[in-house]
Amino acid sequence: MPRWVWKSVCLLATFAGLSAVHAADNFPSRPIKLQVGFPAGGPTDITMRVIAEHASKTLGQPIVVENKPGAGGTLPATTVQMSPPDGYTIGQSPLGIFRTGYTQKMSWDPLKDLRYIINLTGYTFGLTVPANSPFNSWQDFVAYAKANPGKITYGSAGGNLTSPHLTMERIAEAAGIQLTHVPFKGSADLAQALLGGHVMAAADSSAFVPYVESGKAKLLNVWGEKRMERFPNVPTLKELGIDIVQTSPYGLVAPKGTPPEVVKKLHDAFKKALEDKSSIDALAKYDMLPNYMSSEQYTQFAREVSQREKVIIERLGLEKVKN
Repeated sequence: MPRWVWKSVCLLATFAGLSAVHAADNFPSRPIKLQVGFPAGGPTDITMRVIAEHASKTLGQPIVVENKPGAGGTLPATTVQMSPPDGYTIGQSPLGIFRTGYTQKMSWDPLKDLRYIINLTGYTFGLTVPANSPFNSWQDFVAYAKANPGKITYGSAGGNLTSPHLTMERIAEAAGIQLTHVPFKGSADLAQALLGGHVMAAADSSAFVPYVESGKAKLLNVWGEKRMERFPNVPTLKELGIDIVQTSPYGLVAPKGTPPEVVKKLHDAFKKALEDKSSIDALAKYDMLPNYMSSEQYTQFAREVSQREKVIIERLGLEKVKN
């Protein structure tokens, strides 16, 4: 290669590097898109909007929330990994992204093609039935299921291979019962189906709270480490003899190659937002708690959960068919 060509290549590389540094230093200089994998009006959407609003004040630019429901909440991560790595498109990342590669063919890898910014919180899950249901306890539910294999229908918010779905399958396996799963895109659709008698039970996050408090639904169990303060008489799965705890932590991701300086600015802004009282209050409304993980901790968590979910998928026989 002629000497002058080599010098030109070096100069171009230098200018490109300086341009990237300049862009990171000035980040953000325009609005940021935050994609949320669940419908508007649900617990995830509402709480994410509150946290995003506070983060935007720190960043000095609007954060525009875009709802992308379906595919078990994994659509934002799929879109984000194809976006320019400049920090202007980020996504809410549910636990489901660590399962997708084991159940279907994927052209990308959640562990390699995403930058993990911060983990924010997790859900409080439980199993509800309509107020007029003959099931007044988990024991009633199990007894009927054992006498009538497969006849109990239950819906899950988010659909197939989400935490509500897979956890219910694990619960059914532990209890020795067979259930019929009906997937729904989000909590609002699931609640309508439950109250309308289209499914016999619902596995969901704490979107069930207003229906239980108003007497429209009954809560049979909760899936956290402890009972809910709001419903102190409702047992945990562990108390029912099922050794399962599920909170499905989630946070924010960016495309791989996003500059570390940009990731840090996003992390710091959302960490500050998560600590704001109004954010804590918004989460508490849905019985959710801050569950902070740094970028490094969240990355390590992603690796560990990916391995754990692989084991669960294989045990339930839900892995993709290998050619």
